Amino acid sequence: MEGASVSVFVTVQKIYYPLLCIVGIPANLFTFYMICFRKCGMSNTAIVYLSCLAIVDTFYLVWVILLDLTLTFWTVQPFWHSDPWCGILGFLQYGSLYSSSWIVVVFTIERYLVLRSTVSKQNFSQTWDTKMFCTAIVLLSHLVSVPMGWINIVTPVNLTVDGENMTLPRCRYRNHTYSTVIVWISTFLSGGIPIVLVIIFNYLIGYHLCRASNLFTKEERRIMYGRNTRGTLKRTILILGTVSVAFVVLSLPRFVTYCILRTRYNDESFNRNDYSIPINVAGDVANMLQNLNSTTNFLLYCMVSHRFRQELVQAMTCKAKARELSTLLNNTTMKVFSVVNHKGSLSSSPVTVVLTSLKQTG
Repeated sequence: MEGASVSVFVTVQKIYYPLLCIVGIPANLFTFYMICFRKCGMSNTAIVYLSCLAIVDTFYLVWVILLDLTLTFWTVQPFWHSDPWCGILGFLQYGSLYSSSWIVVVFTIERYLVLRSTVSKQNFSQTWDTKMFCTAIVLLSHLVSVPMGWINIVTPVNLTVDGENMTLPRCRYRNHTYSTVIVWISTFLSGGIPIVLVIIFNYLIGYHLCRASNLFTKEERRIMYGRNTRGTLKRTILILGTVSVAFVVLSLPRFVTYCILRTRYNDESFNRNDYSIPINVAGDVANMLQNLNSTTNFLLYCMVSHRFRQELVQAMTCKAKARELSTLLNNTTMKVFSVVNHKGSLSSSPVTVVLTSLKQTG
């Protein structure tokens, strides 16, 4: 890249990452509030998964975007270029990344199992069990990320700052075989495997929804979906496809470029900041897309959930909390995910019998 183009690209990143923090952190915290305290028509287990996802995404924004990338572009000597922060920050970053990716995976698998089996619905409908699952995911994610604290080392580097040559400590990649192995494993755990699983189980969910009409009578389908059953199913599959494609588009480029950087260019002499090398530009663009994934959940919920939008309007206008809708005619995608027990929806109003003109016989 030419000098002017390099300058523009760096300026874009200097603006992009602080903007993600300014928008993403409040959006995730507000999403947590909306999901936990406004009860936006979601099942109890969905509330736990999505609120936990909002929290771990917030931590990801803090560790990765605020403390790492933002300081990289705005300060000469960030604090994490010294021990022990060089290792600790890597541990925290990958712990939050693993947690975010695998909460999405486990939630997707759980939704498929609930749709598929009545027994699974009973087993996965307990809020306490879901909280334990999320806690286990977060703890295991951070346990697996412990080796990521060993792949970097603080070394003195000769730099030119404001026209002056000086030696500064830098947190740099450790060029050893075990570092490459750890990076390969972490890349697949945080990107490759979750992407494949989400695609597979979203496809299975869509396929199951297409066949779901065979499980209900014509009258039950009319009550659950309204008259335009086919149109509702098509819209649901479209939303599922959109969410899946968005996840893959935002995550896959980083997976590919990271594998290339840590294998073919896995050398201490390689200058990651040299934007005349195309892979460096591609890697930074892929990181920008990946990091955007942690700030889009609020927008996705607004797109797919009518109840979420309703509660959002209620919260923003400071009105009283909307009443829970008692009819299934307004089912949204989130309600489809929650698999409402339709047997209880076919109840009728109680009938009062009054006996008159009673006569004693015999």
